[in-house]
Amino acid sequence: MTLYHFGNCLALVYAPYHMAYKFSGISEYATFSKCVYAGGLYIFTQLCKMLLLATFFPDTDNSHITGEYNVFLEILKATVDFADLFGLYLALNSVPGKGHAKILTAAIGWASAEVVVTRSVLLWVGARGSEFDWRYVRACAESNVALLAAGASAALVWLWTRSDLPRRLAPGVGALLLLAPYRALLEDALGAALALSGWALLALRAAHAAALALASLAMYAVLAQQIGV
Repeated sequence: MTLYHFGNCLALVYAPYHMAYKFSGISEYATFSKCVYAGGLYIFTQLCKMLLLATFFPDTDNSHITGEYNVFLEILKATVDFADLFGLYLALNSVPGKGHAKILTAAIGWASAEVVVTRSVLLWVGARGSEFDWRYVRACAESNVALLAAGASAALVWLWTRSDLPRRLAPGVGALLLLAPYRALLEDALGAALALSGWALLALRAAHAAALALASLAMYAVLAQQIGV
């Protein structure tokens, strides 16, 4: 039963990534090395963020003791996530070809590295335990939401870098990019305000990521129809 549970969790985490790479068509462009490069950029970006947080926001917050929540400090910490957008920009520039190949390659490589870094140890230590626990299934499902969110962020970054982006789309793209670093903070705040359970919060994250992905896809379709990328 333990091995079966562990195998199910692994499949839930990694199968969607494999399917996205295999059936999106980017495997035909020999972009595996570019996915690995995007994953390396993710790891490097996270190390830089950790350095910035440790330098400018040392762990002096006593909210876990006093029960107080410093909203301004959390917003400043979330602002560091703008580094992720820059990392995606570098990943996009490293991929030759059309827009969809750039976006999918950067997103899959970026999100895959995130899953390996944040989920592998959790699954190896926790999901192999003798007792079944739904929290590991929920954590695996969150990795699929991360893939969707990474795709939306990569598409927005690519759209913003286009000099031929229609002027009517620029405000929408800019607004979504400005809000991107605060996505998790807003979701957590809404979840706390509504007293959502773990699964309800996951549904909220999935709905938010899906909305961002659909908005990004719609704006990409407008640009693609206009210039034929």
